[in-house]
Amino acid sequence: MMEVFHPSKLTNTRHLFFTGKGGVGKTSIACATAVALADAGKKVLIVSTDPASNLEDVFGVQLANQPTAISAVPNLSASNLDPEQAARDYREKVIGPYRGKLPKAAIDNMEEQLSGACTVEIAAFDEFTNLLSNKELTAAFDHIIFDTAPTGHTLRLLQLPSAWSAFLEENTTGASCLGPLSGLGAKKELYSLTVGALANSEETSLILVSRPDYSSLLEAERASVELSELQINNQTLIINGLFKPFSKNDLVANQLEARQQEALTKMSTYLKSIQKFELPLVPFNLTGIEALRTFFIVKLKHSITLADHLSAKKISGLETMVTDLAKKNNGVVMTMGKGGVGKTTIAAAIAVGLAEQGHKVHLTTTDPAAHLDVVLNNESYEDRITVSRIDPKKEVAIYKEEVLNKVRTSLDEDSFAFLKEELNSPCTEEIAVFRAFANIVDKAEDAFVVIDTAPTGHTVLLLDAAESYHLEVTKRSNGDIPDSVRKLLPRLRNKDLTNVVLVTLPEATPVFEASRLQEDLRRAEIEPQWWVINQSFQKTETADPILQGRANSEEQWIKKVDELAPQCVVIPWQANEITGINGLRKLLL
Repeated sequence: MMEVFHPSKLTNTRHLFFTGKGGVGKTSIACATAVALADAGKKVLIVSTDPASNLEDVFGVQLANQPTAISAVPNLSASNLDPEQAARDYREKVIGPYRGKLPKAAIDNMEEQLSGACTVEIAAFDEFTNLLSNKELTAAFDHIIFDTAPTGHTLRLLQLPSAWSAFLEENTTGASCLGPLSGLGAKKELYSLTVGALANSEETSLILVSRPDYSSLLEAERASVELSELQINNQTLIINGLFKPFSKNDLVANQLEARQQEALTKMSTYLKSIQKFELPLVPFNLTGIEALRTFFIVKLKHSITLADHLSAKKISGLETMVTDLAKKNNGVVMTMGKGGVGKTTIAAAIAVGLAEQGHKVHLTTTDPAAHLDVVLNNESYEDRITVSRIDPKKEVAIYKEEVLNKVRTSLDEDSFAFLKEELNSPCTEEIAVFRAFANIVDKAEDAFVVIDTAPTGHTVLLLDAAESYHLEVTKRSNGDIPDSVRKLLPRLRNKDLTNVVLVTLPEATPVFEASRLQEDLRRAEIEPQWWVINQSFQKTETADPILQGRANSEEQWIKKVDELAPQCVVIPWQANEITGINGLRKLLL
């Protein structure tokens, strides 16, 4: 039996980091913790370092990178470190002094060197470091709470200093993808101090947030181990959304409880050794100050009843979308959305559905935290489905070797050393992964390619990288651009070839995030055709008051999706983890 979490358990350290797989509720818990500590008289600053931040949605206040007082909560301020804006500011800070002093070609070259996706991460960490090192600004606060990005991004963010430190220490040419005039090396010591603060258990607590389900706990363990390797050991695990049915006669309620308890029983010895707390599943969404205030003191009601009109009952299931997709003979199907909404499962179900209608399908993932093996349970579907994963480390090795081999005999020793040094930059990973992505899409000429993409922030960065790829490759590989890359963006924008499927949950944050992604895609002239609302309690027959409360709270978000989506389908909450071909088949019923 775990103890119920309360923010008072975390008052022994000044810095509180919340992290976990997307969709586990870390933003909600971080915000509720901030409100509770502020209400208890503590001066609190809550900060987001997520490229897909939703602090503004939760507090209902527009935020900037400087702390903004939350008027409804005395003692509380919030800050949103927007890494894309930070990258623009960082780029201008580096380049600005040289405008009008250097030739246009030199300025263009500097801008190109600062256009990579890794520059966004450098800029975000730069902002993060500036905040922690600004003693004048932070001195006013008793606690600084960081609502970090989904686990994969968080790990990249925290590993960034060591990766760049290694590059800078080995860099003998003075060149870097951050630009020869950027002076990043001057901040190496400051970055090192920041990482040291994170690893200081007297200063920092890391709170891993997980749902009581298998994949979420697996991700929490992976994150915990990797963070421990960075000497960040002061860790606490919160199991969020633990459900206890009011009646043993409700099938859905009993199935949910059994599923959660089975996952907790199978929790690894490693996770069991970490200090743990639990939080209950609540019958409302945690948006707005009052909802946040009641989170830790909520008294669950037995009298909640299901609303008369539920929109999900009138919306078709996944089979309708798959049948529509199957009318074509080939194409690209991309499932996109915030981490934790079920993109991997939906992508695998679409692949099975298309295969059952006689099509050949290639199913792949670009997700750093790939779960396709878990979902498919290592099963195959005759010869109709092939499966692959883009492994960043492997693709980088292939790319570097290929580029160097092409120029090995044509460059002098100094030029070759310069190029080799450039290829040690973290930006090279973005290029290599993008090229592998293009090669996969190239297969869509005679088959369906179903792509399980990375969480929202990564997806947008991946697509953004496309437009700067041409110049980057021209610079690094003597102008030799693969046909697959040259054709990629037009293919992604071709509605006859590409089908974008946005996956969301009937909750505030996932719907906000999916709508923002749709806007970003449209700016890139990529038009989503379908939305999938996953895990809806409205499409179940539950009579449990908590689950009926969840179903009622879904209504405004299902209506919102119906307004935003060209077409949408709804998948009911599933009693079991969807694994294997037969499990995926059930989603199509």
